[in-house]
Amino acid sequence: MRYLLVDRVTKWNAGESINGVKNVAMTEDFLEFHFPKSPVMPGVLLLEAMAQLAGWLRAASSDFGEWFLLQRVDKCKFYGFALPGDQIEIEVKALDSIDGIAGASADTSPAAASTASFSAVGFVNGKKKVVAEFSGIVTPLGELEEMEEQRRFFNILTRQLQL
Repeated sequence: MRYLLVDRVTKWNAGESINGVKNVAMTEDFLEFHFPKSPVMPGVLLLEAMAQLAGWLRAASSDFGEWFLLQRVDKCKFYGFALPGDQIEIEVKALDSIDGIAGASADTSPAAASTASFSAVGFVNGKKKVVAEFSGIVTPLGELEEMEEQRRFFNILTRQLQL
C-alpha cells in the first residue's frame, strides 16, 4: 500500500521551500485502529507527509530528475493531535542549497548519492502541531517513478494543470 499524504501544494520556491496541505478525512483507513473510538492521525504519517513535500521540492527544483528519500529524523516535537476533519498546513524548508542540482552529476551509483536536510512545521487552524528536522538521500527520480507522470501529478497538486 502507498499513502500519498499531500493533497495540494500551495506554494513553492525552487531550491528553498514548499508549502502543502494534508486533509485528514474520517475515511482514512489508518484511523480505524489509531486509536479505536478516538481517531488521531499517526505522528509518523505527519512526518511522512513532510518527507513527501521535501521530495516534491527536490523533484520540482531538479526538473523532475531527483527525489528525496527520508533516512533520519534529527528532531521532532509534537504539540497536539491532527483529527478527522482537520486540514494540516505544512511548511518545508531546505537546510542546504538545492541550486544547480539538475544534471549535476552523471554518476548515479550509490556511492555518488547526495544528501539533503530539511526543517518542517505543521499547523492546524494556525496552531502548531508538529515541528521536525530530517535528512536523507537524493536519488534519481527515474529509478523510482516515471518522471513525466510525476511532473503531471505535481502540476495537478499545484493546480497548474486543470482536469
